[in-house]
Amino acid sequence: MPPPPPINDSSNYNENISYFVYGSQFTVPRRYSIVKCIGHGAYGVVCSARDNLTGEKVAIKKISKAFDNLKDTKRTLREIHLLRHFKHENLISVKDILKPNSKDTFDDVYLVSELMDTDLHQIISSPQPLSDDHCQYFVYQMLRGLKHIHSANVLHRDLKPSNLLINEDCLLKICDLGLARVEDATHQGFMTEYVATRWYRAPEVILSWNKYTKAIDIWSVGCIFAELLGRKPLFQGKDYIHQITLIIETIGSPSEEDISNIANEQARQFIRNMGYVPKVNFANLFPKANPDAINLLERMLCFDPNKRLTVEDALSHPYFSTLHDPSDEPICLHKFNLSFESWDLNRELLKELIYNEMLYYHPDPNDSTMVYTDLNNPAFNIQSFQNNSNDLFNLFQQQKFQLQQQIKN
Repeated sequence: MPPPPPINDSSNYNENISYFVYGSQFTVPRRYSIVKCIGHGAYGVVCSARDNLTGEKVAIKKISKAFDNLKDTKRTLREIHLLRHFKHENLISVKDILKPNSKDTFDDVYLVSELMDTDLHQIISSPQPLSDDHCQYFVYQMLRGLKHIHSANVLHRDLKPSNLLINEDCLLKICDLGLARVEDATHQGFMTEYVATRWYRAPEVILSWNKYTKAIDIWSVGCIFAELLGRKPLFQGKDYIHQITLIIETIGSPSEEDISNIANEQARQFIRNMGYVPKVNFANLFPKANPDAINLLERMLCFDPNKRLTVEDALSHPYFSTLHDPSDEPICLHKFNLSFESWDLNRELLKELIYNEMLYYHPDPNDSTMVYTDLNNPAFNIQSFQNNSNDLFNLFQQQKFQLQQQIKN
């Protein structure tokens, strides 16, 4: 891929230049110089790039035909909204969402984020030795970032090694919040769209319990922790029946009370038919592991979610005695609102909402149609937004002063 011509005038930063990456046209402002492709798949194409304005290295993900599949579009909106809301050292941050030349005709979405060196899946799969200090530091950072997410009443729901990005200094950042949900009393809609990787799913998710909580993320962290210790996934189920079988064969038979929480009668009977299964001794499974690591792992991988450690309990576990500092484990100061999950969103409205997110990074206080509207604001009304999508300024006049102050700051 040939480099773009040099930029001698910063006023040209907004001019677009196109590259062809894996057969896809990759069009970005001259502010960004594409370096190379670092990933591609069903989700789109990701390139590393240089921000010529700040000198930073960034990653740019192109989501092609972003509005063809409404479920995927909603996932994109959810992730953008969450990552913009969270500001934490152990969570990936979105630096920019490229604004298209035309609001009406754009079909691709470009997300600009921090560039990380690798992910935990690559590290676990590599011949790189991992000491107890490595495991301790990686798991601590997972929990530190997860504490911030959980404090906003949000469940990640898709924690796995490939969603944990790592830099050469071992800094870890959680990414991919596209499956995240706000925890609520009803848990409506949680199960219908749950497509996270099977190997890291908690038993209550596999078995469709009547409800589930933040404890599902703690289970996933436990699975990742075990994978760090053993250098391979702990529960490599081929289907959901095989998955729950492997879990029970490792952590032992659940109690009758636990079984009664399972909504599906066939699932309850299947587990009862397994008979009594003793628990595997994790100290034998991971003979080189720190005893404190074994204790922590056992308290994360409990069949009953109510018996699992909370993220706060896990952070205060003796295994992290040299790292734990409550004053340096910040929470999110605001609860999160994902009310758009219950809205009946068509292609046009989803496109409008994603364009609105772009305006957060590209505001124009002199143009009433170019002012970002915060979906997290209780004053937000989707019907009004739909009816007046071309006049955001009038719709949210009560937010004008606040928004302009944010722009000035």
